[in-house]
Amino acid sequence: MTEEIIRIGQLDKSFSGVPVLKNINLSIYRGEILGIIGENGAGKSTLMKILAGIYYPQTAGDIFLNGVRAEITNPIEARRLGISLVPQEFNLIRDLPVYNNIFLGSELMKYGITLDKAAMRRRTVELLAELGVTLSPDEQIENLSAAQKQMVEISKALAFHSQVLIMDEPTTMLTHYEIDILFRLVRKLRKNGLTIVYISHKLKEVKELTDRVVVLRDGEIVHDGPTSEVTTLQMAQKMVGRDLSSLFPPKNASVENETVFEVKDLSVPGVLRNVSFQLRRGEILGLAGLVGAGRTEVAETILGLRRKSGGEIRVNGATVSIMEPRNAVRKGISYLSEDRQGSGIITSFSVAQNTTLVSLPKYSNRLFHRIDKRSERRQVDSYIQEFHVKTESQEKRLENLSGGNQQKISLAKSIDTTPDILIIDEPTRGVDVSAKHEIYVFINKLVRENRISCVMISSELEEIIGMCNRVVVMREGTVTGELEGDAISEENIMAMATGAAEEKPA
Repeated sequence: MTEEIIRIGQLDKSFSGVPVLKNINLSIYRGEILGIIGENGAGKSTLMKILAGIYYPQTAGDIFLNGVRAEITNPIEARRLGISLVPQEFNLIRDLPVYNNIFLGSELMKYGITLDKAAMRRRTVELLAELGVTLSPDEQIENLSAAQKQMVEISKALAFHSQVLIMDEPTTMLTHYEIDILFRLVRKLRKNGLTIVYISHKLKEVKELTDRVVVLRDGEIVHDGPTSEVTTLQMAQKMVGRDLSSLFPPKNASVENETVFEVKDLSVPGVLRNVSFQLRRGEILGLAGLVGAGRTEVAETILGLRRKSGGEIRVNGATVSIMEPRNAVRKGISYLSEDRQGSGIITSFSVAQNTTLVSLPKYSNRLFHRIDKRSERRQVDSYIQEFHVKTESQEKRLENLSGGNQQKISLAKSIDTTPDILIIDEPTRGVDVSAKHEIYVFINKLVRENRISCVMISSELEEIIGMCNRVVVMREGTVTGELEGDAISEENIMAMATGAAEEKPA
């Protein structure tokens, strides 16, 4: 890895006079997998968007591609120069087929007059075959899984002979099996001479996959060196500039025996079968299992987003009927969706509008039929301070905030209804290690003060083990076991999640 493909020299970028990147000097080499890590707001996405032509021009500095100074004025120019970005939120048109998405904006033409659909279909099949994917070029994007959509994004890059492939949080929506496939593909692409820039908050993945790691903090590079020379803990400490050996706060030791919420024999045809569990006052109950085990479906059924065929839901001992989310809110149940941008927030709305999206009635003055803006602003400010949300003002649109700050606002929205029961699905997905710690501390504070009891759904076993008093494990739509205290371990959870715990020795 001695051939320099990109060199960035003394690059600065500011927005409205606020510095986001400061004196960035970085070399990227042909055929390497370069990890870029940093807290939300550290400047990772800004730097990558400059390389991808989304942000132009930079405030200062130069970019050299293969030794020649490059002006990357827009994404089409970046792609022409061989730089492609696979974004965290897929940039695909859901009601168009695969081949149209791959060649969108650079369609192949017949005689320079009409679209050569046959040629685009053939080339799409070839590109997908290179990735080891069997997928019809005519399949609609809306019918694809997250992993398949990602392969379409990568195929777009290969279609235009990319030299550099930037991958932003590529495993956020993937299963462990799909992640293994992606890693094999990335290594294959590197072997073929492609350069991969890999952005992730999952430090174990960065440690496993990358050759070199660059750490950004507050818009500056604070570390650049071989990945083999740093541990994941050292990466995290360099990201935040302080010791993070205690990522999880102490668990609430004063959980009461009182059951505040109960699900009994909850069933949805083909999805859930006789799911039962109880939640105690002041407790964090983990809902664990492999992707597809039915954890999110349990939450959606509780909220009335799915129609149950059997079973009951009890709040404080009383059976409740929940036909839609507003019924759940009235019963003191709040839900933080795993799909932040799809159903958790409205990115075109402001910080304040998102925070009070569900709880707006409590700020309404019924006598004068208007919103008490002063009270609303005061409450939103308290969340901004408590969560350390990086925003210039309450009026800032969420689309201009980093993923971690969007997640903090989504959590604030969930608790602003003053719920008794909080169901949180993948609460730290796409969030850096420092923001994770802040979210953990806040959730822990809520349960310790007995303001809420919490059901935490997470694919990160470290999170489940570090935060939960008890863990209910699911597999194939049903509960396979429950763990408590010292029995909560990765080995025990995985045994129940995979069915190994049910196997009897010969």
